[in-house]
Amino acid sequence: MGLVVETVRFTYRLRPGRTAQSALLAEWGRCRWLWNEAVHQQKTRRKPTMCKLSKMLTEARGRNAWLRSGSQVAQQQTLRTYMAALDSSFKVKGRGRPKVKKLKTALPSLEYTTRGFRIKDGRLCLPGKVAIPVVWSRALPSDPTSVRIYCDNLGYWYASFVVRRDAVMPAEADGSAIGVDWGVKTTATTTDTAFDLPHLGHRKRCAAERAKAQRRMARRRRPKGTAPSKGYLHAKRQAARIEKKAARQNTHDARQWAAHVVEAHHLIAVEDFKPKFLAKSRMAGKAADAAIGACKRELIYRGTRAGRKVVLVPPAYTTMTCSECGARANRRLGLGIRTFDCAACGYTADRDVNAARTILATAERDRASADDIRHSIASFRDGGSGAVRAGNPPDLSVGSR
Repeated sequence: MGLVVETVRFTYRLRPGRTAQSALLAEWGRCRWLWNEAVHQQKTRRKPTMCKLSKMLTEARGRNAWLRSGSQVAQQQTLRTYMAALDSSFKVKGRGRPKVKKLKTALPSLEYTTRGFRIKDGRLCLPGKVAIPVVWSRALPSDPTSVRIYCDNLGYWYASFVVRRDAVMPAEADGSAIGVDWGVKTTATTTDTAFDLPHLGHRKRCAAERAKAQRRMARRRRPKGTAPSKGYLHAKRQAARIEKKAARQNTHDARQWAAHVVEAHHLIAVEDFKPKFLAKSRMAGKAADAAIGACKRELIYRGTRAGRKVVLVPPAYTTMTCSECGARANRRLGLGIRTFDCAACGYTADRDVNAARTILATAERDRASADDIRHSIASFRDGGSGAVRAGNPPDLSVGSR
């Protein structure tokens, strides 16, 4: 096992006082104004550049004392984040342009480089003599290069530090491969039943408690244009706390399952499933509870970090194709049909298991195209995930290491 240097994020809880929280919200107001000005530049011009936005920032700080009183580092980082989001909208299909951040819906988020923060006596020191206590749940492996300060929908503040550390790569797998098929009844069906991820239904268990809090919100809601009462805000916070608890349980299960899969396999064939269309179907609630998208992202991320071969297989015809002989059924299988019967060779199996085996067979057939993702990230990307698509070989002549 060799040592490699990797860049990771370490996130900690912050305990800002009333003065520090007011300073953070004031800084967020300045950065949000700059973001909205950049969006306006995008609408009036074809594509703003970082040079033009930096010039706009200099002129705006010269005119407005309110903007000049804030941190220039955080404001510059806001414009850099905007440009990164704008460039990503041109490169990634289906990702829209950056939109205006509204005061009532946008959550605060600030970024600082090493010039804009320091850690002293266990506190995070920011410009303007703002010192915030940090809950150090673990030690930082090295000096951070940047920090992102953000607030969630419950009003909790966090600091996410970017650090470099020496990571011990996992031991080489035994050469086994696995195929993953996504579903609603079972979140992830694999070619090996020991690695299946069942539908745990965390949100469904919290549904009754969440509905009770939402009914309390409805009773305490005041007419439009009137300030909400403390009772309404308390009920709203209670409903958000219940929803966040279920989301954290889904995230924890996805991380544990992905680590288990990545540790034991060198080739991971993943169905390139897009669960977005399920939001408009009758399965919207159960699909949201399954959190397929979060599980897929976690599996690709951990496979990339561990240096495994991750292949994204298109989901078309995976349910209709026999994993034994490769014959395709002449009609689609309804959701009520849970068993796959091949008319050509007589093979019979559960439809999800057959789909997982078909996905794995597709990845193994195109194994020559699925080069190690550590060598193909620079030349072939899937929306930043670094995973290789089956049937689309990366061009290793450009940008490969």
